[in-house]
Amino acid sequence: MIDLHTHTLVSDGVLLPSELARRAEFIGYSVLGLADHMDDSNLEEAIPRLVKWAEKLNRHSSIKVLPGCELTHVPPTLFEDLTKKARDLGAVFVVAHGETPVEPVAPGTNLAAIRAGVDILAHPGLITAEEVALAAEKGVLLEITCRKGHSLTNGHVARMARSVSAKMVINTDHHAPGDLMTAEFARTVVIGAGLDAEDLDIMQANARSLVARTSSP
Repeated sequence: MIDLHTHTLVSDGVLLPSELARRAEFIGYSVLGLADHMDDSNLEEAIPRLVKWAEKLNRHSSIKVLPGCELTHVPPTLFEDLTKKARDLGAVFVVAHGETPVEPVAPGTNLAAIRAGVDILAHPGLITAEEVALAAEKGVLLEITCRKGHSLTNGHVARMARSVSAKMVINTDHHAPGDLMTAEFARTVVIGAGLDAEDLDIMQANARSLVARTSSP
């Protein structure tokens, strides 16, 4: 399994990065993406910490850990600058905290994040046709999420993505032990979103392609 949206004690998760990685490795993950919540108040501190730790862990473990970030409740007008800043600081992928129906995310966040070229738009809620079409054009992955609350609009996201062949990815949005996904549970979430069981394999292939891009010189 590949999961590119997890949180640790660096933000609001409850596990150290080392414990999260070990738990993921134990259940068979091949790649774990650390996407702690960030904005301009903690980017400069958090990203270099994750980069340094991931480099060390990757020399001593079979699981590949990727340092990234989730830009969270960022004013839409700041997305372009902060996406670039995160990458300059060493984030190998950038997730945007999309317009989930269970949080007061600023209107316009989905569109701003897609325009900024983030890698993954997490739990994008009632994403519009315009936004989905732009995501397909720019190669932004739309997230099907395992996380309760955020998952309420998985069906809508899946239907809209399919309408224009936008690419999707499945992630856990892990915050605590028990949140990591087995292949069986992930397939259940995919089917529950109105997709086919085989779509999980496509989503994991999309994740592998993103991981491959992060490894390119």
